[in-house]
Amino acid sequence: MILVVGASGLLGTQICRELTQAGKPIRALVRKSTDPEKQKTLQSLGARLVYGDLKDPSTLDDACRGISTVISTASSTLSRQAGDSIESVDAQGQFHLVQAARTAGVQHFIFISFAPIPMDFALQRAKRATERALAESGIAYTVLQPTMFTEVWLGPHLGFDAANASAQIFGSGQNRISWISYVDVARFAAASVDNAAANNCVILLGGPEALSPLQVVQIFEEIGGRKFKVTHVPEEVLLAQRAAATDSMQEAFATLMLSYAQGGVIDMEPALRVFPKQISERQGVRQFAQSMFPTTPA
Repeated sequence: MILVVGASGLLGTQICRELTQAGKPIRALVRKSTDPEKQKTLQSLGARLVYGDLKDPSTLDDACRGISTVISTASSTLSRQAGDSIESVDAQGQFHLVQAARTAGVQHFIFISFAPIPMDFALQRAKRATERALAESGIAYTVLQPTMFTEVWLGPHLGFDAANASAQIFGSGQNRISWISYVDVARFAAASVDNAAANNCVILLGGPEALSPLQVVQIFEEIGGRKFKVTHVPEEVLLAQRAAATDSMQEAFATLMLSYAQGGVIDMEPALRVFPKQISERQGVRQFAQSMFPTTPA
């Protein structure tokens, strides 16, 4: 039995889908306050729901009992739940989950982190602390460190509005990024289960090609048949936002945007040795753009 923590999120739900399609029995950790429609979706995928909260360690023991593998995608960054914070969820919450997994005799813990960023900030400290806790736990672990999610960073919530042919770009837009689809991250997570080559590994993940944001815009313009209106948020502005942050969440978002501005190319050679099949099936930015424009303009 596999426990998926963060199951109601975008990535967590997709991981549940991948696992059930592979015939794996899963238990999905959700909160009682989780959107009922999301709970129904998980149940329709074949997941057994278990109620708990990373902020309440007493709920994690039951969730982990009888579990062979834990997969955790949980993070406070997109949460609107009261009391959720980087400290309570990403730091203390994940630590409590590792402890509960160890007590329950879990054999494998798969943790979705993110690729290292050359700046110090609370969210990254929490991720690295969880990684260290896993390495010291005695549980076989797999840490996946994906770079920028295509669907998030090239979506309207962050100013990349394909439907209206407009793009907000952080920085100059000239530095390359190994954009990766969340669907591929879910496939890597599912492929880590029962994969001895993934045990006790920290694995960087990126997409099939590294493209600058301006190159991404060109692809969307080509496929969509429209010129984009491009605006830039200078790095100086992002640095000022980071310096002026009044809490760790504001600091995290400013730092992540700075990381986008500075770019990040992932060497996938180590991952290739662990996930040869998944490497060859990754979705590129062009495929994502084509999904946004299903019909070719006249």
